[in-house]
Amino acid sequence: MADQRPWPEDSGDERNLPAVRATHDIDQDVIEGVVVDDPPPTGAARVVHVVRVVAQHEHAKAAGRHLGYIPLGAAVVARRLWVSRTAARYETWLRMAEATGNHEAALEWEARLAAFRKDRHQRRVDAIRVPVELLLHLPKLLLGLVLVLAAIGTLMAIATGHIVEVAVPFKVVANIALWVAVVFSVSWGPIVLGLPWIALGALWWAGRGAAGSGPVWARTSADPDADVSIDETTIAKALDALRIPQITAYLKDRLPLQYLVPCRRDGRGTHAVIRLPSGVTAERIARRRADLATGLYRLAKEVWPTTGSEAGIVDLWVADKGALAEGAGPYPLLTEGKADFFKPVPFGRTLRGDPIGAPLAERNTIAGGMPGQGKSSAARVIMAGAALDPTAELRIWVPDTNFDFEAFRPRCSRYVMGAEDEFIGQIRDDLLELRAEVQTRGQLLIDYEVPAVTRELASAGVGLHPLACLLEEAHVAIMHPVYGKEISGLLVDIVKLGRKRAIHLIVSTQAPTKDSMPRDVTRNCSNGIAFAVGDHVANDALLGQGAYAAGHRATELIPGTDRGTALVKGFSGERSDIVQVYFLDVAKGNDQVTPIIVRSLAEIARLGRPVPGTGGARAAIQARDLLADLDEVLGAERVKLRDVVGLLRGLAPAWARYQQLTAAQLARDLAAEGVRVVNSSGTPLLDPADLRRALAARATADLDEDK
Repeated sequence: MADQRPWPEDSGDERNLPAVRATHDIDQDVIEGVVVDDPPPTGAARVVHVVRVVAQHEHAKAAGRHLGYIPLGAAVVARRLWVSRTAARYETWLRMAEATGNHEAALEWEARLAAFRKDRHQRRVDAIRVPVELLLHLPKLLLGLVLVLAAIGTLMAIATGHIVEVAVPFKVVANIALWVAVVFSVSWGPIVLGLPWIALGALWWAGRGAAGSGPVWARTSADPDADVSIDETTIAKALDALRIPQITAYLKDRLPLQYLVPCRRDGRGTHAVIRLPSGVTAERIARRRADLATGLYRLAKEVWPTTGSEAGIVDLWVADKGALAEGAGPYPLLTEGKADFFKPVPFGRTLRGDPIGAPLAERNTIAGGMPGQGKSSAARVIMAGAALDPTAELRIWVPDTNFDFEAFRPRCSRYVMGAEDEFIGQIRDDLLELRAEVQTRGQLLIDYEVPAVTRELASAGVGLHPLACLLEEAHVAIMHPVYGKEISGLLVDIVKLGRKRAIHLIVSTQAPTKDSMPRDVTRNCSNGIAFAVGDHVANDALLGQGAYAAGHRATELIPGTDRGTALVKGFSGERSDIVQVYFLDVAKGNDQVTPIIVRSLAEIARLGRPVPGTGGARAAIQARDLLADLDEVLGAERVKLRDVVGLLRGLAPAWARYQQLTAAQLARDLAAEGVRVVNSSGTPLLDPADLRRALAARATADLDEDK
């Protein structure tokens, strides 16, 4: 009877298999035991496993990479020989000149091609003719050699008196031939054995220097040669990989791209200017920046194609791999130095490594980005620069509870921090005051007859000093249910009118959307600072309409990885710049802002001034009455108008209108007041009697009006 027991359960490290009920008799004996591991692999499987392990080893990959240099070098050498012995390079440049319509260059390359073909034909003819002529002249050469040797031997025999000396020259030549044969026979073997290795070494060297540095499969992530050098060939391959039909067809015809500026080092990267094939715009390349970066083995943020002097010219800058990791470095005014509101204040460094400043005069700034990416730090950097101008007044509003700007409090004339309604209401009140000051400053500009505040007026103490204002987390105040709408309207009025009046407003926000930021604010901020943002809407709100479509994209900055890096507009002559922003810490134990504020306060005290905006009533110039001033400076006699101007300037030397007044302008002002100007021999004169009659008439009119 056959055994029908199920499989026994295993224990320990024995394999457990499910028990199954036999459905038929087992015709053979069953030997009781346990199930062991799978049988050892066969020889072929073991070989495959060993080969796979060895192939994945780093040293094996390095060996494979170096072996790959040899066929690559052979291809390079073969191509160089082909190019040097054929007209390929001339034909390529000729086709490129014809494709671009450069007839002068086409004619020049056609002439060079004809000259090359003529020279090549002559070389081929010489290669046949010279050996034939050498063979024809060989008997003559041998006969000449025999005669020369015989003559030498004859002279030696005559000199020594021995006839056997005639054979000495022939014997010397025979011995030389013998030694040459011996040396050749001895060295022939090593030469034959060494030549292949020398050839392989030469091919390896040529392959190692070729672009791409060997087959991709042989590279490892730790391979120092895995990166590609950015040159004309690499850029052409990257553009070809975009699969734009015009570029593909152009390169398929083996036409080289036109480099108006060849690849060259520029700061921390490589710069080139390329004329694209017809029908391709630089903006089209900019929209494919991420795809272009893959062909250049770079991150998207490290590749910056922009439009050059023409629509079809792309200005390309490619950063060195990992250039962003270097950071912006220390803030340049951390321990010493002053700033000027009317000159850009230190802000950061471009990706090229060049310092870049934030302009404040006649500007407003909007800064934004995801939380924790550096917008508050960027605002601190700008406000620190403003604080180091002893004539500048600072006002900071933070509709939230945070510590980011507490160090600025001693330097501010207005400082509000808090999210409660009372603090938001105070921000509203301060903005109302600021809007009123915008109008007051506008009247002062009229009085001084200047279109915008200058450095001289800002330093004169007449109420036109620089005013740097910051509304941090602006979306919180704008979206407040009670005060938000009013705050929004005040911000629009201030950014529209304040810039020429030495008022710079920084609006910092996480979400510059249509609900959290008025469009008229984003449109009137000349400076834009965009850290990593989530979509094209926020991108264009910070960098200007159409920035995303043109390739200026802060959406490609990676949150966390690119912390402290921003795309900025308005800071230079470029449409945008990628900037690593200086960082000023305010944490306890590493407070970098407080020493700057202390230094600025010390400079203000040294100048004998109060902190701007906190010194009580401003020394603004009061309005003056022209007729009353004339009545004060004139006597009873007629006076020439040009002399009257001098009297007015002496009366009020600080009144800008009198300092810029001319006799002709004074005549027009008097006519407007109803005062007659008489001419005596062509010289305009003012009769004090006419002036005082006009004053009496004005007084009577004012009295009647009061009644």
